[in-house]
Amino acid sequence: MLLDADIKAQLAQYLQMMEGDVLLKVSTGSDNISRDMLTLVEELAAMSSKIKIEHTLLERTPSFSVNRIGEDTGITFAGIPLGHEFTSLVLALLQVSGRAPKIDEKAIEQIKNINEDYHFESYISLTCQNCPEVVQALNVMSVLNPRISHTMIDGAAYKEEAESKNIMAVPTVFLNGEEFGGGRMTVEEILAKLGNGPDASEFADKDPYDVLVVGGGPGGASAAIYAARKGIRTGVVAERFGGQILDTASIENFISVNRTEGPRLAANLEEHVKDYNIDVMNLQRAARLEKKDMIEIELENGAVLKSKSVIIATGARWRNIGVPGEAEFKNKGVAYCPHCDGPLFEGKDVAVIGGGNSGIEAAIDLAGIVNHVTVLEFAAELKADSVLQDRLNSLPNVTVIKNAQTKEITGTDNVNGITYVERESGEEKHIELSGVFVQIGLVPNTDWLGDSVERNKFGEIVINDRGATNVPGVFAAGDCTTEPFKQIIISMGSAATAALSAFDYLVRN
Repeated sequence: MLLDADIKAQLAQYLQMMEGDVLLKVSTGSDNISRDMLTLVEELAAMSSKIKIEHTLLERTPSFSVNRIGEDTGITFAGIPLGHEFTSLVLALLQVSGRAPKIDEKAIEQIKNINEDYHFESYISLTCQNCPEVVQALNVMSVLNPRISHTMIDGAAYKEEAESKNIMAVPTVFLNGEEFGGGRMTVEEILAKLGNGPDASEFADKDPYDVLVVGGGPGGASAAIYAARKGIRTGVVAERFGGQILDTASIENFISVNRTEGPRLAANLEEHVKDYNIDVMNLQRAARLEKKDMIEIELENGAVLKSKSVIIATGARWRNIGVPGEAEFKNKGVAYCPHCDGPLFEGKDVAVIGGGNSGIEAAIDLAGIVNHVTVLEFAAELKADSVLQDRLNSLPNVTVIKNAQTKEITGTDNVNGITYVERESGEEKHIELSGVFVQIGLVPNTDWLGDSVERNKFGEIVINDRGATNVPGVFAAGDCTTEPFKQIIISMGSAATAALSAFDYLVRN
């Protein structure tokens, strides 16, 4: 048995929702993955009379495809879709059986109108929390359009193939044999990358807002909900709804929720926002803010939105170390997500730059996968919580180097080492390794503001205790501001304050 009793009980409820018959075409050999894959599909077939099995030869062995009867639907799993990908399997079964996917009607229309042959291949890791959204998006596109197909490839099951294509970060997507993109992508983002995204003309006739929120993370969602509950016209401009929490594997300090995952929290936030009459403009980046009679926000696509008040909640992004080799070897050995990319470095030597909580948590996670982890900390002491340091010090395959200034990440096609300087002696040293995980904190997403709003030397927007900036009608909240603690719950609280302050501003003006 591959599925335990609890999973089977949950799965049984979902399989009852299947509308039509589904044929699983299975291509297996005598290897262990093939045996487990065959066990999985047989267990699925035993649980539902609507699931049939056919043994055949597919492009990759082991793999299996999910099809309508008499039709190749275009969804293939080259690997066993358990772990984070189990939901992708369940959704594929339901959608191929005829159950409608839960995506925007406009996106469905755009997918159906694609008139080219697209074969996508996504290289994933079963421990990657970002991969399922890409897999599920490409599967939906395959279900809706017969000219689109998608194969999910587990990099651990097809290690030689992944290495031959120089894949060192997941998810990595290929389109018709050429690299298409990497990282988390929604259906809308994939469509935009294919040239089917919204342009400036779609924003031309929008009436002015009472409150326009810039940012779609926890802070942006909180601000939008609090504003909309006041019955005023509310809009949200988001580069990607969910923000940085989409890249967060585990959240254990969101009060009243013992543990959740970033993507799950982001989905819950989006559903909550949809309960209100909020105009959400996703996949849009703000490029300029200008205060006139109203406040104008210009988007990168050239569209200009007007509002009586604005709340900036653009959050922050991972800070780069800014040394030679970092940009050149990004996704070729330089990584920022240990949960996503760690399994690709199984049995290899890696470094973690940063001795704060995120860096030490990354080192602990990686130590269970890789051969050896070297932690490089610029300061004389680690900054991580003592409980994390105690756990790190108990691990036999971790070395901690303090007072180390990273000078260069070296490599040819991929990373092959890191050079650092011992700050006390000035001596330069080099370590041979295959991967470098950068974990040195955050930088606010405020460059687009220029001098339009007061910012401090770190780029943080200067706010008062009501979330107000130096520009009347412009408020800010969360990680992009001088708020001292960068936490989800604090961002949401400060965004609620900003929204209530914006409403108060509107009432008084």
